[in-house]
Amino acid sequence: MKYSTKVSDAVHILAFIVLNPKGSLSSDGIAESLHTNPGCVRQLMSALRRAGLLLSVKGHPKPSLSRNPSDITLLDVYKAVEGEKPLLHLDTHTNPDCGVGIHIQLSLQDYFDQVQETAEKEMRKITLQDILERYQEKLLLPNGNSIVFL
Repeated sequence: MKYSTKVSDAVHILAFIVLNPKGSLSSDGIAESLHTNPGCVRQLMSALRRAGLLLSVKGHPKPSLSRNPSDITLLDVYKAVEGEKPLLHLDTHTNPDCGVGIHIQLSLQDYFDQVQETAEKEMRKITLQDILERYQEKLLLPNGNSIVFL
């Protein structure tokens, strides 16, 4: 069973753009950071652009955020790349002749809806700015110095 990393990768792309204002922001350069292929990066950037989170012009490797990082929530990113896809999914291929197979799924759906609602409420509170600040905290060494990448 494969799980989606679209949200993680999309946040990575947005953070990469903010953190590398003078670096290469081509899909090739971003793909190298994500350790994926440029086509995947272009698809995610297209979804972010359609959702109004990213500004870019085809053929010019200088994408930018459409608004401040403090105005982009994790829920915005989730909705941009996953749409209305829920976090948890019922197994719809259970045996229809089994009472458990039918009714357990209906019972689970109520709780899955509750989890979705709670997760979305929390994602509304987390901004790209929060993530960037946590990123900076992770770079600090115990002596207060920063890690330097070459």
